[in-house]
Order: sequence, then C-alpha cells, then structure tokens
Amino acid sequence: MKLLTTKHPALATFGLLFGATAWGIIWYPYRLLDEAGISGIAASVATYVMALLLAAWLFRGRWDKVFVSPATMLPLAMAAGWTNLSYVLAVIGGEVMRVLLLFYLSPLWTLLLARLLLDEPAGRRSLFVIALSLTGAFVMLWQPSEGLPLPRNGYEWIALSSGFCFALTNVLTRRAAHLTLEAKSFAVWSGVGVLALILLPFSPTPLPQLGQMTSTEWWLIVLLGTVLVMTTLLVQYGITHTPVARASVIFLFELVVAAISSYLLAGEELTAREWVGGAMIVAATIFAPKDGG
Repeated sequence: MKLLTTKHPALATFGLLFGATAWGIIWYPYRLLDEAGISGIAASVATYVMALLLAAWLFRGRWDKVFVSPATMLPLAMAAGWTNLSYVLAVIGGEVMRVLLLFYLSPLWTLLLARLLLDEPAGRRSLFVIALSLTGAFVMLWQPSEGLPLPRNGYEWIALSSGFCFALTNVLTRRAAHLTLEAKSFAVWSGVGVLALILLPFSPTPLPQLGQMTSTEWWLIVLLGTVLVMTTLLVQYGITHTPVARASVIFLFELVVAAISSYLLAGEELTAREWVGGAMIVAATIFAPKDGG
C-alpha cells in the first residue's frame, strides 16, 4: 500500500491499462458463473464481499483513512455501486460490444451533469461532443423496421444506465477530492455489495446451495474478488496521478480487449453500421473537453 501513496507515472499508466484490460474481459467469468446457476446479482454479492474481506486485511490499521466523510461517500458509493453492478448484469445477458459502446456514451452524461452539479458551462466543444455522441448512438441503434433508435432490450437499457452512473461517479469524485484512496475504493466495493444485497430477493434465479457449488466456482469467486480489489486500487491511483484527458484515452483500451475477447470467447461480431456508430462514440470520448467547454 505504501507504493500507492507516492506518484509513479509508469505505475499510474499501468494501473489504468490493467483496469481497462480487466473490465474488457471480466464479463466472461461472470457469464460462466451465471451459466452455473449463480446469477449476476448473486455473483456480485459474493465477489464484492470477497473484495471487502481482502480490503479488511489490506486496510488493517488504516481504517481512520476509510470513513473520513460518510456524507460524501454515500452518494459516491451508490453511483459507483450501480455503475459496476449494472455493468455486470448488462454484459452477462447482452452483446458485449454493444453494451460497452452504450456505456461509453458517458462523456455526454458527464458534460450534462458537470453543468448541473458543478456549474461548468458547456462551450462549443462540449456541444460538438454531445452532438457526436448522440449521432453515434443513433447510427448504432437505428433499425428502419423498429422506429426510434433506442436500446433494443433490457440489457442495453441497463448498459445505458451504467454509463450514466459512471459519469455521475466521475463528477461526484471531482467534488470529493478530499477523500483518500482507501475511502474511494471502499465506497465502490461497499456500494456494489449493498445494492446487490437489496436486489438479491428480486433475482429470478434462486440462490445456489453453497454445498453444491464446485471448487471451480469458488475459485472463480475468489479470483474475481482479488481482481476487483487490484483493479479498483490501481484505477483510483491511475486517475489520481494521470491527466484526465490521457486517462480517458487509455480507458478506451477496454474496447479493444472486449472486441477481441467477445469474438474469441462468444463469437460476437458487430455490423458495419455498429462499427461506424461506435467509432463516433469513441471519438466523442477522445474529444470531450476536460477543463471546461
């Protein structure tokens, strides 16, 4: 943990790349658990409880740095919690690349939320990004026979909400610069765990019997919990020590990893129209202004 308290540019870049890689492929073990009868909600409870247990060991003797501002951490935990939980639910049931491209409409939501919550004016570049994001979504989602270009199923609506909450998380993080790395990471893990527990009774899939779970399923949960802890800490460190514009471009590596993994592991392919619309959304992410309009 001491390594994460000082600035190391190479480690910051590695942290962001590690996070992009992890989230570009993490859909697959969650799908394996879902196919084994452990729903996305139940798997999220299990993996984030595992993450919290690991955090209890990592943060031993440092809990004074975790609960530094409960009033600030609560909304951050809820926004980050739904971002991660809804992402898992969307990639389990939806097409991975369409889910991710809808998620990456987040620059649009970031600009709107920054105007509402941070009172940052939207300049011409901001308006261009909004137009580009919406055009990309229109191109990707439009089906002549289905009318309005809207997400075509529940999983894609969940992906859209995940991107919105990701933007909200970023804005709330900017308002909570006083929070420590430990506090921000704990907010993410606890937020997902609490929301998943709340939704667990409404899951259509019955809870698995612990005694009937295989060793492979247990090891997947342990592995995911460990990866989630490493990813959260490294990404939070990377964001803290990397210019926002550079971090946002690095995060797009997730799309590359997801495209390769979804093709190799699930046989998913995008149409030419979806590639064009997705490219517009990616361009909006790259051109989004980070320090005003």
